[in-house]
Amino acid sequence: MDHFVYIAASGARETMLAQAANSHNLSNASTTGFRADLVAARSAYLSGAGHESRAYAGIRSQGVDFREGVITATGRDLDVAINGEGWMAVQAPDGSEALTRRGDLRIDSFGQLTNGAGQSVLGKAGPIALPPYSQLGIGADGTISIVPLGEDPNTLVEFDRIRVVNPDPSLLTKGEDGLVRLQGEGPAVEDASIRLIPGSLESSNVNAVESMVRMIELARQFESHVKMIKTAEELDSSSAALMRIS
Repeated sequence: MDHFVYIAASGARETMLAQAANSHNLSNASTTGFRADLVAARSAYLSGAGHESRAYAGIRSQGVDFREGVITATGRDLDVAINGEGWMAVQAPDGSEALTRRGDLRIDSFGQLTNGAGQSVLGKAGPIALPPYSQLGIGADGTISIVPLGEDPNTLVEFDRIRVVNPDPSLLTKGEDGLVRLQGEGPAVEDASIRLIPGSLESSNVNAVESMVRMIELARQFESHVKMIKTAEELDSSSAALMRIS
């Protein structure tokens, strides 16, 4: 009876992991540029005499859904969305380069250009720090132009350019901090063909309705596994009772 319980318990465990990933996706359904996490399960068969019929559940892979979200016009000067494939480079908390699609940019108290998560946006030579200005614009190629404070409105100066890259998706991994990173050594190569859409934001690619339906399905699966464990307990008790009668 023990193998019955362990098989049901392994299924319940993997269902809980899938539910955690689904809940995380659902909680970020309104996060700008968020990419959903993917979890795939597999059957792990035991080898050996008398064990071929046992199949335990296990996580086969954990990946990222790289489908694009919906782009919505906001009209805000510091909002940008990537048109098609590509990523913006930002500075991770450990100082390394990471990638994101989050384009709700802003200027912090130190003049640094950051996104809504507080990550510094990278330019040609590192994090972009802007001097005092009276007007700012971001071009389709990522060029940041400003009118210095106190200068004539027609004095538009190209200050820096947002670093945009487009590495092979198969080489990308997503960390626990929500940032995407390139596997291997060295940063990704800048891609000048990537175009930005100023005054717009890309939504999360999480479908809230699908995630809610998935949550219900996973809850029912977990309940089924728990019922199997209870059934195994009842069968074990019945077997013990029969042995006492004998």
